[in-house]
Amino acid sequence: MKRISPHVLSLLAAPLLLSFLLYGAQDSEEEEPAPRAGVTVIAVRHAEKRSDDARDPALSEAGETRSKTLSRLLSKSGVTHVYSTAYRRTRATVAPLAELLRLEVNDYSPREIESFVKELRELPAGSVALVAGHSNTTPGLVLAMGGEVDDLESMRGTSVLGEEQYDRLFVTTLPPNGGAVKTLELRYGDESK
Repeated sequence: MKRISPHVLSLLAAPLLLSFLLYGAQDSEEEEPAPRAGVTVIAVRHAEKRSDDARDPALSEAGETRSKTLSRLLSKSGVTHVYSTAYRRTRATVAPLAELLRLEVNDYSPREIESFVKELRELPAGSVALVAGHSNTTPGLVLAMGGEVDDLESMRGTSVLGEEQYDRLFVTTLPPNGGAVKTLELRYGDESK
């Protein structure tokens, strides 16, 4: 085995050392910890309902179609959690997506909206939650999270979605550490409504 002289070794090592110093410093700047991701909440009103039961109706044929459209729309959106009120129409609205993604549908109570918002904020960083509610509870949830909802109607002093508005979808970001909340409103499904 040949021995390399210290002089040759220093000549070989100099470019490596220079490379490390130049690119190592650059790498350390690039490797700064990424900002902590927030939580995304997608809030929808249940799809169209039947008139078969005044208190707890099922979805109509149009509602079943809309729930499948919602599932296709959100199938690749990274949904990690699914929530619904304890009614057939809300559960049926999110069921196709929950089945597709093999997620459990968790009940929440819109009467305890502040604790539910706290629960959403405490989801793991980067979580995406789909929440199905009603004409009054969906805008209420978005507003309780600090988001904005335009074009609401008033029903007995409460701001609600219009009776025939089933296509509004609200995407609200809950940034970590109490940053500014942002809401994006989209429409999905049958455009004729």
